[in-house]
Amino acid sequence: MCDNHATDRDAAAQLDAILAKRGITRRQFSAVGAAIAIAACAPHERATANEGLAESMVSIATPDGEADAFFVHPATGKHPAVIMWPDVAGLRDAYKVMARRLATAGYAVLVPNAYYRDSKAPVLTSLSQWFEPEHQARIKPMLAKIDGKMIAQDARTYADWLDGQDSVDIERRIGTSGYCMGGAYAVRTAAAASTRIGAVCSFHGSRLVTQDADSPHTLIAATQARYLFAIGKDDDAKAPEEKTILKQVTDDAGRPAEIEVYPADHGWCTIDAPSYDKAAAEKAWARMLATYATAL
Repeated sequence: MCDNHATDRDAAAQLDAILAKRGITRRQFSAVGAAIAIAACAPHERATANEGLAESMVSIATPDGEADAFFVHPATGKHPAVIMWPDVAGLRDAYKVMARRLATAGYAVLVPNAYYRDSKAPVLTSLSQWFEPEHQARIKPMLAKIDGKMIAQDARTYADWLDGQDSVDIERRIGTSGYCMGGAYAVRTAAAASTRIGAVCSFHGSRLVTQDADSPHTLIAATQARYLFAIGKDDDAKAPEEKTILKQVTDDAGRPAEIEVYPADHGWCTIDAPSYDKAAAEKAWARMLATYATAL
């Protein structure tokens, strides 16, 4: 779904295939897309209402400029921090909702705008916009600019920024989660800030195993984190060897890892995705909380 090498036609075909499983057309989805997103978000919003959270959009100085991000945490006390990397559509309301929910579980959550070098968030307002040619034309050049060195630089900056916040317990290690392309960013974060990152959770992560010299899977040996790789069934069908490679690499590095193929399609954890699957998403959410409870 979020493969940055996909053509506009590929993306449209992927969306049609996803929606066909749900018995609706792309036109129908576009017409009710906002309603679907609201319906998906509603239970999460109720769960976080009046729970004593503090939140704000923040600006973080990086070597490449000012990065905007969403920061939410319990209003009192100090808490382990989490860096949450969104999917290709970037920081938007859906990820603010997901971050609030995690904050109610006792975490200080930072959701960066990966595209800050080109645009403030939101770049897109929902994942459904990614399937529209005009939005892909805007996003793809921004996405192509982001390389592993940039993510590593940003990750170190975000970890340092979190350690300077009164709401963050610096005696606890930092977690990081990533969705779609964010899965690879989460692994890079663990390598870039290895002494601080204690857990990595990748949900339907993309480009985790590539032929590049700095492929995320090659960085795992340089990390000190526990891993959760939740893989979509369609992603596994396209690259069935990836789970085996991830297991071998984590075993060789002596890193604890939970690697599982879920009975859901790519994007299933993101609440405004057309492939959102509540049952599978709730299982992945529970496994994330268990991973953080163990490793942070």
